[in-house]
Amino acid sequence: MPKSDTLDELRKKEEEDLARVLAQKHDLVYLDLSRITVDLDSLKIIPEADARANSVAVFQSVGKKLQAAVTNPDRPGTKEIVDNLKRKKYEVQLFMVSPSGMERVFSRYKEIPRFEEIKAGVVDVSAEKLSAFTQTAGSFAKFKEMLAIMAREKEARKASDSLELLLAGALGVEASDIHIEPAEKTAKIRLRIDGVLQDIAEIPTALFQLILSRIKLISELKLNVHDKPQDGRFTIKTVKEDIEVRTSVLPGPFGESVVMRLLLPKTISITFESLGMQPPVYKIMEAELKKPNGMILNTGPTGSGKTTTLYSFLKTIASTEVKVITIEDPIEYHLQNITQTQIDPSKGYDFGNGLRSILRQDPDIILVGEIRDLETAEIAMHAALTGHLVFSTLHTNDASGTIPRLIDLGVKTNIISPAVNLVMAQRLVRVLCQACKKENQPTEEEKIIILKEVAALPPAYNKNVHKDFKIWKSAGCEACNMTGYKGRIGIFEAFLIDDEMERLIIKNPPQADIEEAAKKQGMAKMYQDGILKVLAGVTSLDELNRVVSEE
Repeated sequence: MPKSDTLDELRKKEEEDLARVLAQKHDLVYLDLSRITVDLDSLKIIPEADARANSVAVFQSVGKKLQAAVTNPDRPGTKEIVDNLKRKKYEVQLFMVSPSGMERVFSRYKEIPRFEEIKAGVVDVSAEKLSAFTQTAGSFAKFKEMLAIMAREKEARKASDSLELLLAGALGVEASDIHIEPAEKTAKIRLRIDGVLQDIAEIPTALFQLILSRIKLISELKLNVHDKPQDGRFTIKTVKEDIEVRTSVLPGPFGESVVMRLLLPKTISITFESLGMQPPVYKIMEAELKKPNGMILNTGPTGSGKTTTLYSFLKTIASTEVKVITIEDPIEYHLQNITQTQIDPSKGYDFGNGLRSILRQDPDIILVGEIRDLETAEIAMHAALTGHLVFSTLHTNDASGTIPRLIDLGVKTNIISPAVNLVMAQRLVRVLCQACKKENQPTEEEKIIILKEVAALPPAYNKNVHKDFKIWKSAGCEACNMTGYKGRIGIFEAFLIDDEMERLIIKNPPQADIEEAAKKQGMAKMYQDGILKVLAGVTSLDELNRVVSEE
């Protein structure tokens, strides 16, 4: 290393060390601005001439909360500018920085004219960028190409530009989640599309730090906290609609990992009719939704579409004649004609207390986001017994495991039977791309599996399968981003708590006995529902086996 470079590094270290000492003297937080992105919209708040003359600059802001860098808070001009901001109802938090750090901020003023004003907690995605990725053909390939170009640029893009590009591309390919995972020298970007994560690009650490700071700012997270998990949210504004985004930041060995969940409005546009239920299950559900009281439990792991299904039920039965109230953690999608509440344990509003409060609001229909403990289970079931129709979710692998799970929580068997009307379980399988799926002759092994499952179907299901039946396989084209699939659909199983099932539950039975009774009642298993969708060309056998196993 040249001697001049070594001297420069030593001078910078001395400057930063001095700034640390001065921070303690003035009781301020020290900040190394080489690690923090400077928000140009915030920089506009203090004119460049005033900022340079008094060595003060606003480098980040959220609404009326400002974060300002100073080198000497006692300077009269600095005090005057801060007091003036406070008179304008701004909340100013001062950070002690080094002179070179301050100079780095000042150097950004020349870039301001290129930017339009950005509101706190909001990212505007331009119609031009969005349209570049919303064309069905080539959108995914173009997105990857643009990210690759962005990653190769010698001068890192501005944080606002980079984040807008990332969000526009994710919306264009209808991703549900964006994962940014830092490694030693780069950060990997992955998107979850139709429930499966796909690698998109790797970006330099310097660019990742810029994007991370921008994400933290708009999500109203603390910029100077790097060793604790943080959760926030922001809104993407497009020409057509607003999309809510939930942000999670988690510390790791190479930096903070970021996950942004995009709450796409199309998720709640799914209707009861389009869920993908087989006719016998649809008929049962249709009858159950007309009942005035009792509980419907939907089970499955996280991400299996349980809440979306319950939302579709609510939209089917909600009207001006009934009062519908939900208690959720958190509210992800807003529904019309429905009162939605969100738990807040810090204020004593958890599922148990919230449910008690809801019952005092004279509801007809209640949705409890999830049953996690005995208290919530008992209150929800007593509500179902006293004239309310209650929907809720539970984490189990299949429908027959629901009753043992409730008993395991401590719910008495003599309450479960009269309170619960129906138990269902579901998974989501990817739908074959209509543009490229291929018809195939099944292998002998595949034939045996399919015919065995069809033969075991209950009498209410169509068992007529042609001896030379074909199945469909995934291929891959630009329309489906070379995955072979586009969209997802549910596979379901459900059984009623009828008289026979009620007598069985009182005996605290093992799961195998409940499953046997459900099959006698006419329940088709999720795997069998999936086989019917394979035969119909909706999905592939490979996809079905990926999501749920044959029994």
